Amino acid sequence: MNNILLKTQDINKEFSSVPVLKNINIEIIRGEVLGIIGENGAGKSVLMKILSGIYTATSGRVIFEEKPVIIKDPLNAKHLGISLIPQEFNLIKELTVYDNIFLGSEIRKKNGFLNKKLMMTHTNELLRELGVEINPDEQIENLSTAQKQMVEICKAISVDAKLLIMDEPTTVLTQYEIKILFKLMQRLKKQGTTIIYISHKLKEVKAICDRVIVLRDGELICSEMIENISVLKMAQRMVGRELSQVFPKKQQPEDEVVFEAKGLTVPGVIENISFQIRKGEILGLAGLVGSGRSEVAETILGIRKHSVGKLYMHGKEITIKTPKDAVRNGISYLSEDRQGCGILTNFTVIQNTTLVSLDAYCNYFFGYVNKKKEEESTLKYKERFDIKTENLDTRLEYLSGGNQQKVSLAKSIDPGPIVLIADEPTRGVDVSAKQEIYSLINSLAKKGLSCIFISSEQEEIIGMCHRVIVMKDGKIMNTLADEKIKEEEIMFLATGVREGAKEV
Repeated sequence: MNNILLKTQDINKEFSSVPVLKNINIEIIRGEVLGIIGENGAGKSVLMKILSGIYTATSGRVIFEEKPVIIKDPLNAKHLGISLIPQEFNLIKELTVYDNIFLGSEIRKKNGFLNKKLMMTHTNELLRELGVEINPDEQIENLSTAQKQMVEICKAISVDAKLLIMDEPTTVLTQYEIKILFKLMQRLKKQGTTIIYISHKLKEVKAICDRVIVLRDGELICSEMIENISVLKMAQRMVGRELSQVFPKKQQPEDEVVFEAKGLTVPGVIENISFQIRKGEILGLAGLVGSGRSEVAETILGIRKHSVGKLYMHGKEITIKTPKDAVRNGISYLSEDRQGCGILTNFTVIQNTTLVSLDAYCNYFFGYVNKKKEEESTLKYKERFDIKTENLDTRLEYLSGGNQQKVSLAKSIDPGPIVLIADEPTRGVDVSAKQEIYSLINSLAKKGLSCIFISSEQEEIIGMCHRVIVMKDGKIMNTLADEKIKEEEIMFLATGVREGAKEV
């Protein structure tokens, strides 16, 4: 039998006559873990959407198991044995976890009725494999972003896939969950499953992949066995230039306390959360999935109602019942769930950038929005963030995930906040764009902005933050500062191996 599971021949893809993929010729070997890397807009996700039936190639063909195939839609791909874990969630929020996992492949009884009990049992088994505790009967809309990611993974592996495509599967997972996922991948590989692994986390690519393919500007740059290429070389081939220091130098914050939370409590979610943040400080929130990091942010923003606790800005108590109240009080938010809460994909770059701060662009006396002012402001963000788009009136659905993230960040900064809550700010962003976002947040901190920095990537928590609050089960385990901010310390606290005084 031929050892090649799938190959593409001269695949081209255009959107509105703009080429996105140019003559892509790749071969995927049976039973390998193939890494595909590239900057945002390089064409990685577009190629995977062609292989999984979401997009149709403008020209070229796909050979699967030695036969030319036309992959018309995701259901057709599924029947062929191709399963995709998408970069953006493809779950129906009104349905339960088990409904989503078995959607389109429901288990039925002999009488034709759904066998809900068996589907829930299988869902429990899949979730246990990933080491997460989620009720199979829970609605998707009640889950955290990381839990939704786990459901997407379960959904993909629930079918007997010959080719499993993972598009940025670890962006909201901590090191603990990533290790579990990697063990699962190794087991699937031993069973004969071929895996395509797309990630901006190059160390993960180096650790789990057998071979790596680099795309740049829609073109295939190289294909290398993983032992023959270093992480640095991968990054350089992605961006086509030398890379400097990833994290900018930290500058000490001022002594002035700008924001304080005292005793925030949401029953069953977070308990007695108290901390201060100083002017120009980047304060990290670390912990495993379900530790309560994002829930703290949502409570501060008024998305969740706290039964106990108070918030202070510059020493004065503030009341926040809605996100709009938060913006009025100088608190802005960059959501971890980009497409769910951060942006409107059917809105343009301009409309998204000014969405939260639209009042500043309105002339109520004459009754109109100052379009010129909106465009000038958005253009500054486009240039500052290097947002890749032909036109500011382009809808966000046509931008890559990383460029959507940059627009979401611009939207969060545009109101001119005192405190920015950045929840997974580099999710789905390539190594070059990460540097830009790190530098931007660092430069804003130097100018006096305070940032609550939530991340599942320990490396960026350590590289970016002045202090780190480590959480577990909705409680603060300890606060680390300076030389105590180490990966081992964070993991010991996050897993409950070690406890300490809650220094705030």
